[in-house]
Amino acid sequence: MKYIRNIAKQLFKNFFRFLFKIIYGKVIYNKDNLESKNIKISQIEDKKIINFFNNKYKIYKITNGRIYTDIVESVAVINGNNIIDNVSYQQVIGNLVPANNNIAINNGTPRIKKKLKGRVLSLAQGASGHTNYYHWLFDMLPKIKLYTEIYDIVDLDFIYLNKLNSFQFESLKLVGWDKIKVIDSNKFRHIQANEIICTDHPSYYKGYMLEQQKKIPDWIVKWLRKIYLDKAEKFECNDKIFIDRSGGDKHCQFINEEEIHNYLKEKGFTKYKLEDLSFSKQLYLFNNAKYIVGSHGAGFSNLAFCNENTNVLEVRPEDHPNTMYNRLSDINNLNYKLISTKKINATNKSGDINLKIDKLEKFLF
Repeated sequence: MKYIRNIAKQLFKNFFRFLFKIIYGKVIYNKDNLESKNIKISQIEDKKIINFFNNKYKIYKITNGRIYTDIVESVAVINGNNIIDNVSYQQVIGNLVPANNNIAINNGTPRIKKKLKGRVLSLAQGASGHTNYYHWLFDMLPKIKLYTEIYDIVDLDFIYLNKLNSFQFESLKLVGWDKIKVIDSNKFRHIQANEIICTDHPSYYKGYMLEQQKKIPDWIVKWLRKIYLDKAEKFECNDKIFIDRSGGDKHCQFINEEEIHNYLKEKGFTKYKLEDLSFSKQLYLFNNAKYIVGSHGAGFSNLAFCNENTNVLEVRPEDHPNTMYNRLSDINNLNYKLISTKKINATNKSGDINLKIDKLEKFLF
């Protein structure tokens, strides 16, 4: 019975894909897709705003363009029926690949199109851009900065991404960008606008996405500090921080979290659950910190706001490929240390990090 339901479901999907291809046309890949009178490409000339490889960023304006996203791996930016290189985003099994691999090439744009009057800045990036704190700080917000290098923020009518959560909205409000209307990419997966603005990605180029995250350019961190640190909300807090990742999935969580907490408490540390703090309080907490200990997670993104020589101890499983917080520490001249722990059976329900106290004691500052 389940097999029959799956067959019926697939037939239903195929029918609607076929139907929408008739309505909106088949999406095609043309190697000369950037050569169009509908596409204007501008280059940022500020020598301080360059990517990791010292290349200049480009900003793309597409007249009467479309965007389609599957909200998971692909974002297709379309001119007529041509998918556009450089600004379309496709992540296949964690790898960034060219636009001819975008899901819209095979499936078309099987959603009702929402037409918008005005200018839209696309911040859509599949699932990685939805609610993750790291991606918001280092992917989404810098795209707005890149936009403002060419165009005036007051001329922007919409931004296209997921519905904002509280820290995203607060971060926009702190810098006066909260009046820009948000078009929810989860709800409206296919849009058309008078003008669509896209930017080169601030730090993703090609290959495995987690490998790319260690190529954050310096300017992003410097810019984030410049626009946010004077808006940090002061509150009574310890300068010795233990980051609490409990309560979510078991990825990068301590099996012996209580034992570690009790040990660090004796050493003068206080445990903080960062999602319970406002964005502005997180700014202050990390800017005020002298010692930070925790397991790998998006909360370490706040290392961007730490002062020079802050002591940082990150713990992550030895098979974890993400080294982005090493990079942030290098940019801000932090005293960074890493403990890599042995792999634990994936079926373990209480976490994937078992940190022995004697090992923690050796690494503690």
